[in-house]
Amino acid sequence: MIRKSSLILIFIFLSILSIAQIGGTHTYSFLDLVNSARVASMGGNINAINDNDLNLVCHNPALLTSEMNQNLVLNYVNYFTDVNYGYVSYAREYKNYGMFAAGIQYINYGKFIEADDKGLITGEFKASEYAIHLIYSRPIDSLFSFGVNLKPIISTLEKYTSIGIAADFGVLFTNGDKLFSAALVVKNLGLQLSGYTSERESLPLNIQIGISQKLRHAPLRFSIIADHLETPDLTYNKPEEETDPVFDDDDSESDIDRIADQIMRHIIIGAEFSPIDNFYIRAGYNYRKRQEMIIDSKTGMVGFSWGFGVKISRFHISYGRATYHLAGSSDHFSVSTDLSHFYKKQ
Repeated sequence: MIRKSSLILIFIFLSILSIAQIGGTHTYSFLDLVNSARVASMGGNINAINDNDLNLVCHNPALLTSEMNQNLVLNYVNYFTDVNYGYVSYAREYKNYGMFAAGIQYINYGKFIEADDKGLITGEFKASEYAIHLIYSRPIDSLFSFGVNLKPIISTLEKYTSIGIAADFGVLFTNGDKLFSAALVVKNLGLQLSGYTSERESLPLNIQIGISQKLRHAPLRFSIIADHLETPDLTYNKPEEETDPVFDDDDSESDIDRIADQIMRHIIIGAEFSPIDNFYIRAGYNYRKRQEMIIDSKTGMVGFSWGFGVKISRFHISYGRATYHLAGSSDHFSVSTDLSHFYKKQ
């Protein structure tokens, strides 16, 4: 118990000491894309809901439990223009060793026109990236569990190729009645083994905490995530927001407003409502995405997301829609099932 706890603390402190970079300053940013329709509809991140959903293991490996034995999940996302991506995973229990899961995450950027330095078209080229997920989880005691996700990465952009390795570490606490759970996750801790050029880039490190609360006497569950804790200030000025210090006489925002804005940029809120058995309505709000992508003249529903899920026979089917910008929204589709239901036990 003491040795396991020490390892967890070591990984956390190593992550805090690492240089934190977000927002286009790191490589393999596809690792941060949301694959699950359920996660997308609840704000873009879930790391503490412990209800045997294999899709959530991608966000916190400690959520992998024995109840997911022989579960299979398939995800597809119709992103913008010709870009599409997805995630496939399968879980299996090995007694006396723990739970294991394997999956693959991919993104296909589509076809691009290739031209020379004079603008003459010479053909086409493609770009894609892949990450293999190798996940292990084991309970520490009746309340705590620990998980790790090892992710070899390969990225091919035209004739340039990069290889990297990343790891996620998660700790989960679940109370006795399983109505409340809390999580601590360190994601994408790793390095680029070989760069596209001689220069190596950093990975999208993310330290998160999260809580989930299901009401005892109502079919409602809440999820709250605080992400990118390694970077206290996530704000930045968009070009159109830059002001002239000489001619702009507007008063700057108060310290309280600025601190509140910095705090809220870390927060993701999600809710799930089940009016009847096997049917779920979901909604979420991501403050940071709204502030970064909003257009002041036409705010719309940027930063909000919604979706639903239904269980039909042996399949769980989910749909999620997230609005990141007025230019369009992303559609997420997920299907999961327990393969053991398709054959009789010997």
